[in-house]
Amino acid sequence: MRRLFPVTDHTVESTPDGSAPAAARDRAAEDREWSLDELADAYAYPAGTGPWLRANMVSTLDGAAQHEGRSQPISNATDMRIFGTLRGLADVVVVGAETVRQEGYRPARARDAFAARRQAAGQGPAPAIAVVTASLDLDFTLPLFTAPLTPTLLVTGAAAAADRMAAARQAGVDVVVAGEGTGADPARVVRELGERGLTRQLTEGGPRLLGQFVAADALDELCLTVSPMLTSGDAQRIAVGPGLAAPGTFALASVLEESGFLFTRYRRGS
Repeated sequence: MRRLFPVTDHTVESTPDGSAPAAARDRAAEDREWSLDELADAYAYPAGTGPWLRANMVSTLDGAAQHEGRSQPISNATDMRIFGTLRGLADVVVVGAETVRQEGYRPARARDAFAARRQAAGQGPAPAIAVVTASLDLDFTLPLFTAPLTPTLLVTGAAAAADRMAAARQAGVDVVVAGEGTGADPARVVRELGERGLTRQLTEGGPRLLGQFVAADALDELCLTVSPMLTSGDAQRIAVGPGLAAPGTFALASVLEESGFLFTRYRRGS
């Protein structure tokens, strides 16, 4: 893996004697597999006490966020290592119910590589999963709800079906009310989770949920993997839903590259 941005030195073709300059040698040495500690340092949350919502998504060159309904076919091993690192840093993973059903979500697991870092940050062994849903049409006997290291949360609106909320609570699921209608209000999701001490927030989509966060101006950071693939077809983009009156602007924070995959990170513009 190589760091392409931010650039920390000037590119020099060669020294007067024809040998590679030290900067070029350093860049060549960096073109290797990074350790999980190095990835964790590169993706550390900003210092501060308020909630910070970052998204992690993957897209092909032609803008597809999925292939045949799943993101895995357009990913690679390094993308999955970054996926695991982002989870290893988060207090909570926020995900839409449709993505839970399509991707077969399971509880987040504890990783030895992040144990000391999480303990030092006052975190539990694994992030909670928070499922945002209006219908609560979920199977509460799945391991996501019955066997998590950190209890799974259901995030919904106050007017959601009372029988489904009762069924969730009867199954021992913690229900978070974050809206007055049947569904959750995206900005309130961020606040409600933050008030529970879950300030390092990560959303893995799907595209509809990310679109809601974008429309509500609730997203602080986007970690986007650009996959060197083309799919054509009618796959969803990384975010779908109501558009903004004017496009939001994010600033490029970093770019890593490996095997043609670009691992980019953008933060909310000032």
